Amino acid sequence: MRRWILAAALALAAAPALAQVSVDPNKHTGIADILSWKDEAQAKGYRDIEHIYKTNVIHRGKTVHPLPMAAKQIDPTFTYDGKTWTVDAYMKAYRLSGVLVLKDGKIVLERYALGRKPTDRWTSFSVAKSVTSTLVGAAIADGKIKSINDPVTRYVPDLKGSAYEGVTVRQMLMMSSGVKWNEDYVDPNSDVAKAGDKVTEPGVNPMVSYLRKLPRDKAPGTTWHYNTGETDLVGVLISKAVGKGLAEYASEKIWKPYGMEQDGIWMTDPGGQERGGCCISMTLRDYGRVGQFILDGGKAGGKQIAPPSYLADATRKEIDNGFGGYGYFWWIMPSGDYQAVGIFGQSITTFRKDRVIIVTNSAWTKPTGPELSAARAAFIEGVHTAAIAK
Repeated sequence: MRRWILAAALALAAAPALAQVSVDPNKHTGIADILSWKDEAQAKGYRDIEHIYKTNVIHRGKTVHPLPMAAKQIDPTFTYDGKTWTVDAYMKAYRLSGVLVLKDGKIVLERYALGRKPTDRWTSFSVAKSVTSTLVGAAIADGKIKSINDPVTRYVPDLKGSAYEGVTVRQMLMMSSGVKWNEDYVDPNSDVAKAGDKVTEPGVNPMVSYLRKLPRDKAPGTTWHYNTGETDLVGVLISKAVGKGLAEYASEKIWKPYGMEQDGIWMTDPGGQERGGCCISMTLRDYGRVGQFILDGGKAGGKQIAPPSYLADATRKEIDNGFGGYGYFWWIMPSGDYQAVGIFGQSITTFRKDRVIIVTNSAWTKPTGPELSAARAAFIEGVHTAAIAK
């Protein structure tokens, strides 16, 4: 597992695109600023993203899904780089703001650092992609998306006549549209650096406007290629299909019925659309509830929110990505377990057979890197072992 997490994390180095909007119109704050935040500015920014960028609220409901404390808590140690590490030592060295471990729906480990409190939210970066995938399932259950084999142009007509003609919803979820895309964040001329940063065609979502001008590179469905812009595009597709914004829909389908403890915050693009590929802020326990909601089969408030068959497909290997596999905006490990992953150390790792969920929120000094990823892999292995041994 360690090798897989290392390789997969390296593919996420450029995960967010530039399509954010500053709260202060007189002060532009792009994603490059997030990458340059250091120390307390980084930790505070991740906690208070709604005061920096424009966002929409994912409203919680009146009840809270319980996450009881297990009778026995774990305090694992693990070996990495020739040393024995405690949880606290790992959190300090790798700037974790929170660690949560659930076993059978109960908390066996919960810790905070970097000035964070249990009521504080933390931004998700690309973990949001997996929530977006879940909302596709909800739209299918609602009959708003008829089939994931439908062409995307059925729901986003502005893509007609583009390289997305003939691409299916499923192929988008697998990141296999075949449309040419450059996700190199360090290149200021890359697609990820330029896509959707402003409204260029009134009445057309800025990400749609940008993506529909791109050429085809591969046949649809044949090749996995990481593309944050397309995850934003799937967010647009959901909103058009259900007739409401992602924040409102997430509130209706997950936050209220499942019982999240705090409102969530979802970053928007220059067109006011929540970004399907990035940046939901939630509490550490609500990250755990997202994981538990999926593990429990997508049921909330006594209702099936997303079809079990869809969630099963979403969290298993649907296409080879060179690292283990990829489902529908979920990373699949060689073991068959699955992860939602975001840069700077955000993750929800689910071991389905053992019913263990491990959440990490971090403020790494770099978006990702071999050493950072290897250390997290060792940590996850150690915590998982302790959780199933208790």
